[in-house]
Amino acid sequence: MQINLNGKLVAKEEAVVSVFDHGLLYGDGVFEGIRIYSGNIFKLEEHIDRLYDSAKAIMLDIPVPKKQMIEEHVKTVKANGLTDGYIRTVVTRGVGDLGLDPKNCSGGPTYFIIADKVSLYPGEYYANGLSITTVAVRRNMSETLDPRIKSLNYLNNILAKIEANNHGSLEAVMINQAGYVAEATGDNICIVKNGRLITPDRAAGALDGITLNTVLELAAKFKIEVLERMITRYDLYTADECFLTGTAAELIPVVKIDSRVIGDGKPGPVMKKLKDEYHKVTKTIGVRVK
Repeated sequence: MQINLNGKLVAKEEAVVSVFDHGLLYGDGVFEGIRIYSGNIFKLEEHIDRLYDSAKAIMLDIPVPKKQMIEEHVKTVKANGLTDGYIRTVVTRGVGDLGLDPKNCSGGPTYFIIADKVSLYPGEYYANGLSITTVAVRRNMSETLDPRIKSLNYLNNILAKIEANNHGSLEAVMINQAGYVAEATGDNICIVKNGRLITPDRAAGALDGITLNTVLELAAKFKIEVLERMITRYDLYTADECFLTGTAAELIPVVKIDSRVIGDGKPGPVMKKLKDEYHKVTKTIGVRVK
């Protein structure tokens, strides 16, 4: 496997960063997850835009322009001979000292790009649906760390995932401080009620998901009414359908939440229609690896 480390392709074993890197010491950095489908890097430009927006929000200057960063992704995928897979892109503040102050980081930011295979959930859950659990861990408040920043500080999500695992669930519903549904630990949440597609308002603490935005665009194509608003667990429990969206997860149905059966307990027709169309566009929208 070849890793792109600051623009140079190196063997996996040689792709190292300093133990003084601020990304390691303090979670001081940003990242993106991107999918490759049949030689097409799906919505690569949108992912790069979000990466640079996240970096700007934390005053981190990515050392290469967007166009070059796109080219580095294509180069990395080609070097690993991938036609289908997953890309993890990370940018850190770079090497500092044991102090917190980012002004002490020297040498500029570090970035690396990993291209490999991924399988987030076993296939049976895509066919039969997930059973998920609401957890006590609350979503970060936007005033402390805006969830729209895809930062390396993911401990909030990890603690929620640990709690879900302790309850025997693969995924968690994260609630914000006001009691509204925000998202899952790594995915956005959608429900269907009376033919309308509903997803939490981003202000509730949800990531501005690229997969979610694609699903909303497809819903409009099928003339499915879309609502982005604050929702509660009551809305989840009484939904006709529920599913999660994310780059790695794609679209995966949820058939039970907190022991409540959702709808008829099976993946719903609206999600299936959107999922089928989603898999078509993943091969056509993006940057092709030639």
